[in-house]
Amino acid sequence: MRVAIAGAGAVGRSIAGELLENGHEVLLVDKAPTAISVERVPQAEWLLADACEITSLDEAALQRCNVVIAATGDDKVNLVVSLLAKTEYGVPRVVARVNNPKNEWLFNESWGVDVAVSTPRLMSALVEEAVSVGDLVRLLRFSHGDANLVELTLPEESALAGTQVGDVEWPQDTSLVTIIRGNRVLTPSREDSLEAGDELLFVAAQAREEQLEDLLSVRREDTAS
Repeated sequence: MRVAIAGAGAVGRSIAGELLENGHEVLLVDKAPTAISVERVPQAEWLLADACEITSLDEAALQRCNVVIAATGDDKVNLVVSLLAKTEYGVPRVVARVNNPKNEWLFNESWGVDVAVSTPRLMSALVEEAVSVGDLVRLLRFSHGDANLVELTLPEESALAGTQVGDVEWPQDTSLVTIIRGNRVLTPSREDSLEAGDELLFVAAQAREEQLEDLLSVRREDTAS
């Protein structure tokens, strides 16, 4: 997979390193000569250019990229890069970094963004995930379909504990994608049983999140009465 990363700062270089370790082809683009540190990520391609300029993106052959990551520290730049990548070059997947949470509402399909990653939101979500059981934690927002990646930890008293996945009537427009149980990561099948303390990851439409939270929080005594 070929990935272009706009922004060769600490964030961009870290992403590039991870992708290269996983066998992907990576191009780092930055307009600041001081950011071009080939020795830090020698396996990557490097391009000194302004990622907001069409001529630069032509030089980067963005049409050959499977993914573009807008990872600069400037939200305006990330939005322009995302829009150009999607509309001018038809890049299948565009991921954008959100630096200021107040700008998060802009990072949607209208600006060519498929996935918006807000570091402050992600950090707060991880804090919430560590201290809350039974509460829905939104980890990631997908622009297409108005869907989110959300996490819920199954409470000890939940009526779903001990229930097989296939027997649960999940809300419409939700999909259970992963069960994290201790150190294990499980791909759920219909025959798998849910256990108290399981961390459940769903892709869910935002409008269904409250239903999903209510379903998992129903107590055993409520169903028995």
